[in-house]
Amino acid sequence: MKKIFIINGSPRKNFNTAKMCQSFSNGAKSLGVETEIIHLYDIDFKGCRSCFACKLKDGKNFSRCAYPDELPSILDKIVQSDGLVLASPIYSSDVTGVMRCFIERLCFPFFQYEDGYPSTAPKKLKTAIICTMNVNEELCNNMYSDLFNRLDFIIGQAFTKPVHLNACDTYQFPNYTKYAAGCFNIEHKIKQRDEQLPKDMQKAFELGVNMARQIMEDK
Repeated sequence: MKKIFIINGSPRKNFNTAKMCQSFSNGAKSLGVETEIIHLYDIDFKGCRSCFACKLKDGKNFSRCAYPDELPSILDKIVQSDGLVLASPIYSSDVTGVMRCFIERLCFPFFQYEDGYPSTAPKKLKTAIICTMNVNEELCNNMYSDLFNRLDFIIGQAFTKPVHLNACDTYQFPNYTKYAAGCFNIEHKIKQRDEQLPKDMQKAFELGVNMARQIMEDK
């Protein structure tokens, strides 16, 4: 069976990013493609240790991250699948720290130190990136274009260029009145939660359908 891994880089399992992950999953499964959501904050791992075992000629772990923590067995399954979704809230103008660490461990073993940095990934996975953020769409386009371009290069060089889906101006807190967040209009945020997020979730569902369809057509 065809399979897509969905990586949740948010520490929260039932808020904006997680909901987008689940909607994508529902869309892919509607076409018969299997999905698995992985919550990075449940895994004990760190970023690349620069051991370079993945670059050692004739080494048993050439092109494979083998640092002995909980991540290599997960990476081994992902790279043999058919699709990959990276989902993260934006923290300090970047994906979360655990997502950044995950991308290092996922992609670096496949980058060869040759002209053009060719990839040795075993499969050209279909890829997508879902980001949730507090800023509106205009600020997203102005502030995060460099981030998205960088992700396009890293993920695209290893696998395929990702499709992007952004959920902007999201609702952050269970109850805004309990937090020091006076710059926000609570009524507007509630409207975003109740009206805009469902639209973004529908886009995630459709993205899941589209990736599943492409994967099925490639068989």
